Amino acid sequence: MRMFPQVDETFTGTVVDVAPFGSFVEHPDGTHGLLHGETVEVGTTLDVRVLHSDPVKQRYSLARA
Repeated sequence: MRMFPQVDETFTGTVVDVAPFGSFVEHPDGTHGLLHGETVEVGTTLDVRVLHSDPVKQRYSLARA
């Protein structure tokens, strides 16, 4: 069983989708978290930190590390 990204975890991920409210970054385990408020070009690699993690809803929010 994979561990869902935890608060304060940092990782290097790739932007996989962009929405008007932010960018979705792929974690090395394949899940996607939201970098809220920043629209970054798809394919860009970023260092990010997990701000909030909800394994029940399978969602997590990110900030630049």
